[in-house]
Amino acid sequence: MPKAGHVALVGRPNAGKSTLLNRLLAEKVAIVSDKPQTTRHRIVGILTTPEGQIVFHDTPGIHRPLHQLNRQMVRAATEAMEQADVVCLVVDAAEPFGNGDRFLLEMVARVKRPKIAVLNKIDRVYKETLLPRLVTYSEGADFAALVPISAQDGDGCERLLTELWRHLPEGEPFYDAELLTVHPERFLAAERIREKVLEATHDELPFTTAVLIEAWEEPGEGRATRITATILVERDTHKGILVGRRGATIKAIGTAARLDLEEFLERKVFLDLRVRHEPAWRENQRLLTDLDRDLHAASDVEGPLRPPDD
Repeated sequence: MPKAGHVALVGRPNAGKSTLLNRLLAEKVAIVSDKPQTTRHRIVGILTTPEGQIVFHDTPGIHRPLHQLNRQMVRAATEAMEQADVVCLVVDAAEPFGNGDRFLLEMVARVKRPKIAVLNKIDRVYKETLLPRLVTYSEGADFAALVPISAQDGDGCERLLTELWRHLPEGEPFYDAELLTVHPERFLAAERIREKVLEATHDELPFTTAVLIEAWEEPGEGRATRITATILVERDTHKGILVGRRGATIKAIGTAARLDLEEFLERKVFLDLRVRHEPAWRENQRLLTDLDRDLHAASDVEGPLRPPDD
C-alpha cells in the first residue's frame, strides 16, 4: 500500500520551516524572509511520489502573541500540530537553547503522534556543538528520530524524507498527483508581493505590513493579467518609507513583484500597487478576514486533518 498523511512543520519564528518546505517540494510555495513571523498562515504543500503523498503544513512560528493577528497565527500552528499524522519540530541549531525552545519542546512532548526533531541550519554550527543539542532534544521528548539538516543547501533532507515515509500511515492520496498546493493564485500572489515588501524595507517595517488583493482581471488570451494590490501600514510614517523618495521604493517593489508574478503565473502581469495607512489593522477582525479571504477559497486548507489528541 502507498502511504499518505499530513506532516506539520512547527517551531519558533525564523527556524527555517518555509525554506525546508520549499526544499522538500523542490518548488517555491512559501515565501521566505530573514524576518521573524514572515509566515502568517498554515501553508500547504503537497509532495507526491511513487511511495505515496505527504501533505506538509508550514506553520507560523510559535511566539508570545500580542495582537489578534498573532493569536490567529499561533492558533494555526497549534491546531496543525495537534491534528497532523507526524509532527516535525524544526529548530534553529545555530541559536542557543532558551526558554522559548524549552516551552515549545514541552508542548511537542505532549503530542501523541510520531514526532521528529529537525535541527536545521547545521551549515552554520560546529559539529561538536551539535551533539549536546541532540541530547537535549532526545531527553526532552519521545522523538521517533532526530535529524540534523540544512534546509538551505539540502544536507540531510533526504534522510528526513526517509524518516517521514517510515512513520506515515498507509492510505490513498488526498489530492491529485499534479497538485503542489491547495492555495489559490490570488493568495500566493499576495504573499509574493509581501515578500518583496520585506526585502525592500529591511528592518524598518518588520511586522506592520500586509497585502490585500483588491482586483484581479484576466482580459483574455495573450493579454496581461491585471492585479491591483494594496499594502497596508499601521503608521503614516511607514507609508512614506514604503513609497520612498519620489516613489523610488514602491516602484522597485512593484518591479520585483511583477517579475516574480510573471514567472509564477507564466504570463504577463500588469501590477498596480497602492499603499494605505490603516491604524491598528492587526486588531481589526474585518480586515483580517479580508486578508484571509483568498486563503479560505480552498475549503480544505484550514479544515481538521484528523481528530486532536485527548
